[in-house]
Amino acid sequence: MTTHDGAWFQDRLAEVRARIAAAAGRSGRTAADITLVAVTKYVGVEVARRLAAAGCRTLGESRPQELWHKAEELADEALEWHLIGHLQRNKIARTLPLVRLIHSGDSLRLLQAIDAEAQRAGLGPVPMLVEVNVSGDAAKHGFQPAELEPLGAKLAELPRLAIGGLMGMAGRDGDLDAARRDFANLRSLRDRLRAVWPDCVRLDALSMGMSGDFEVAIEEGATIVRLGSLLF
Repeated sequence: MTTHDGAWFQDRLAEVRARIAAAAGRSGRTAADITLVAVTKYVGVEVARRLAAAGCRTLGESRPQELWHKAEELADEALEWHLIGHLQRNKIARTLPLVRLIHSGDSLRLLQAIDAEAQRAGLGPVPMLVEVNVSGDAAKHGFQPAELEPLGAKLAELPRLAIGGLMGMAGRDGDLDAARRDFANLRSLRDRLRAVWPDCVRLDALSMGMSGDFEVAIEEGATIVRLGSLLF
């Protein structure tokens, strides 16, 4: 576990935010247009607390159980939790009250189950992103791009979901040129869907880019980046 103190995290955050701002500038935007989600999956509660104290209060987890644990332990902090990993249907009920945004709407069956649970629990519309397997990696979750055009009408039938955009990951080989193509393809797909999906289904957000490729993602239109190892 890292032993970095609060000052180290403040310096690291400042460095990362400067890189985000520079990449945003290259795409004609500002740092205010980009949400930084700090992915705490490999660190413990106290390290996450130090990062929050340094000024990063939007945290993300891949595993629902870990999100439950950290959200409980850090309940005294004013944090915004994002679920960025796969959500199994039997974990929906406990997860929904804790999260500000679910990035991983990776199947119609899951989206329908979340809508049903939100209705059962009397929760307001659940902020969601639709996950797209833009890289074509068989090991990744998400809709295939060819599945998405007819999905819009089905999403419009789920009143307890607030779809806000798309999420995707680049291929795992670390090639930045390939990552750029994946991110550009996701942005282009989003733009095409805007013309055919119902107006009630929003497509403003693009969650794409991690520690090794976030600057390329921002240059290609990301509005949310998910950073873990770079911060810790």
